[in-house]
Amino acid sequence: MSAQSQPATGLATWKIDPAHSEVGFSVRHMMISNVRGRFSDVSGTVQFDPADPTSGSVEASMSVASIDTRAEGRDNHLRSADFFDVEHYPTISFKSKRIERGRGDNYRIVGDLSLRDTTREIVLDAEFNGTHPDNYGNVRAGFSASTSFNRFDFGLNWNAAIETGGVVVGDTVKVTLEIEAVRQQ
Repeated sequence: MSAQSQPATGLATWKIDPAHSEVGFSVRHMMISNVRGRFSDVSGTVQFDPADPTSGSVEASMSVASIDTRAEGRDNHLRSADFFDVEHYPTISFKSKRIERGRGDNYRIVGDLSLRDTTREIVLDAEFNGTHPDNYGNVRAGFSASTSFNRFDFGLNWNAAIETGGVVVGDTVKVTLEIEAVRQQ
C-alpha cells in the first residue's frame, strides 16, 4: 500500500525536513528596528497523530553554526562566546513535555529549550497546517509556531550602551517556526 493511499492518522514518527523548514528569530537592534535571522540546519522528530495532536511529542535541534542574519561579521559575533559560544555549545535543542489543545487547529507545546548551558521551560503557540501526500509516495505534515523569551535567561548577556541612551541589543527574542515533517514508514 503506498503512502498516498494510507490515511495519515494514528501516532507515527514524522521526521523534520530541513529543506522545507525554518527556525527564524528577531531581536530589537538599537531600540529602533528588528534584526532577523535564521538557523538553516534544523533536525528532529515529531511523534504525531493528526486526529489527536495532544498525544504527540516533539524533539528538535539546531546547529548554532548555521546561524544566518545576512551579515557575516554579525553571524561570527553571534557564534562567539559573547552570545551562543558555538565552540562549547554547538546545538540548541527543544524537547516537549506536553501538548495542550487550543482553539481549532491551534495548540500550546510546553517544553524545555536548552541553549548554551541553560534549560528553561517555554511555550510554543503552534498551529497544525494539515497533511498532504507528496510526489514521492510520502505523507507530509505542516506546522507553524512562535514564542518569545528573554535572552538573559539563557546567558546571552552581551550588550553595549548607545552613546545617546539605550542599548544595541534588545532583551526579547521572538522565534518563528515553519516546520514540514515527513511521515516515516
